[in-house]
Amino acid sequence: MQTVKMVISGAVNAGKTEFIRSISEIEVVSTERRATDDTRLIKKETTVAMDFGRIAIGPDLVLHLFGTPGQKRFDFMWEILSEGMLGLVILVDSTRPETFRETNRIIDFFISYRDTAYVIAANKQDRPNAWSPEELRLALRQPPHIKVLPCVASDRESVKNVLLELLYVIQERSEE
Repeated sequence: MQTVKMVISGAVNAGKTEFIRSISEIEVVSTERRATDDTRLIKKETTVAMDFGRIAIGPDLVLHLFGTPGQKRFDFMWEILSEGMLGLVILVDSTRPETFRETNRIIDFFISYRDTAYVIAANKQDRPNAWSPEELRLALRQPPHIKVLPCVASDRESVKNVLLELLYVIQERSEE
């Protein structure tokens, strides 16, 4: 059986914990604690170290999903969590353009740190004020070959689609 490490990252309140909870076959290991900084203005709890979930894709493939904290003060965890990762999902809150700059900083960190396959999941596409994936591609200055996928992190099928697309990107890169 092959185990593949995937990292789920994004700005505060992008939906990383919900993304992992929606798809994990095990109870998610979570390090959520009461928010004590400006994060408390948008949510009560925040991830302070990581989230961990697991899903079997088939009899021979298991994904281990590691969610990063979104706050800049916990960015030292990004390097630790990205050790050995095969793929990366960057979640973006499609309804909060004020987080796009931070999302770009997160993308730049991971891309400069490790040459890894990644996709961008445009979360909260079920909301009326959500930016479309193509609008997000422009806002995040992503080239055409990077997949920017619609996503609703609370919807298991939507999360499954994002992970499958990431697996396709990984497969394409391995064949090059």
